[in-house]
Parts: sequence; C-alpha cells; structure tokens
Amino acid sequence: MSRFSHKAFWAVGTLALFVLSAGVEATAVEKVWNFDGDAPDALPTEFVIGTLFDGRPAGNWKVLRTDQAKSPPHVLGQVEGKGAEHAYKVVLVTGTDGSDADLEVSFLPVDGKGDMGGGLIWRASDDRNYYLTRANPLEQNIRIYRVVKGVRHLLQDFDQIIPVKRWHTLRVVTRGCQIRVMYDERQVFDLCDRTFTRGRVGLWTKSDAVTYFDDLKVRVLK
Repeated sequence: MSRFSHKAFWAVGTLALFVLSAGVEATAVEKVWNFDGDAPDALPTEFVIGTLFDGRPAGNWKVLRTDQAKSPPHVLGQVEGKGAEHAYKVVLVTGTDGSDADLEVSFLPVDGKGDMGGGLIWRASDDRNYYLTRANPLEQNIRIYRVVKGVRHLLQDFDQIIPVKRWHTLRVVTRGCQIRVMYDERQVFDLCDRTFTRGRVGLWTKSDAVTYFDDLKVRVLK
C-alpha cells in the first residue's frame, strides 16, 4: 500500500469485499492513519482521549515528529511517563464503530519501568468497556482481555519474547464472537467471547509506559 499524504482515507465498495458466513457479500470500509499529515504536538481530530477514574485525561497522546517512526516522519505517541498501576491510557477513534472488523497497528515500546508496550482496543462502547489485546516487553507476554466498567478480565495469555525499542505489529480479526489475534504476523489467540457485539477502535497503554504507534489500519464490514 502506498504512503498517504493525508492522515486518513475512506475506501468504499470495490476496495474490499468479504463473504460472511451466511453467504452474503458485505462492503468493507477502510480507514488508515500514518499521522504524517497531522500537525506535531496535537491530537488527530478523530481521536478522543479517555479519562482516568479521578477525571484526569487518560494519558498525554499527541503526534510526534521522530526519526524512530516506522513510516516517517510522524507517529502517535503516548508520552506521559508516569501513572498508577491501574492507570489505563486510552484513546478512542470516532467513525470506527462496528462489529466485524480487521484491525492492525505497529507499536514501538520506548520506555517504562512499571509497565511497557501497548495494545489495540475494539468494540468499545466507551473508555471503560471494550476488548483489549496488549504486548508487554517487561512481562514478555501478550494478553487478551475484556474490560468491563474499567476492570480487566483476562481471557488468554501467551508467553512471547518482545524486544524493546523495536517496532512490532498487533492485528485483530473479529467475526461474530470469534476473535483472532496476530503478533508480528504470528497467530497467538483464537477464541470466542460474546460480551461486546460492536463499538469503536482505540489504542492503549498502562501506567508509566511510553509508546509510539504508527500505521493504524481499520477495516470494518458494513
């Protein structure tokens, strides 16, 4: 896929067609962000920062110009390097509401002593209720959760060596209750959960983790 001069684009109709289990074709709507058309030190207009339980913004999310970008020159960074153990730094993306979807993002673990790395959110009704998969280089594992009223419930765990200060990719494919998660193109989870049926996409870090994100791709079946 070519580089994009604008922060996002819609591709409707013939760009992507999927066949559902019922045998009915559905048009997929695709949106991509590489953040290169966004102004540094600001948040892209479609992105909304959540709140912590005490009402403060859930992290310091902003576009950064950096030579560490996977697709230069910009990334979206969560750069607040402090936070309590259960401070979930959440940003949700408007216009991504749906059920069946194919999501992908690249992330770079930059810093963190209590926590490190980041994750993908999907089917979020708000910043307290969503599915989450995240990769943590400090714990050397990948996990998938359902988050209900701000409380995480572990669904599955996978031990994985995750090098720091290197780019990695998380991908999620959902069809009905079925959820598949890939880390660096390797499948790590395949399960069924019926807690959430639809919602928005987002990004996630925790505690003092500083993380860069790039090349967020969202494909939602309509």
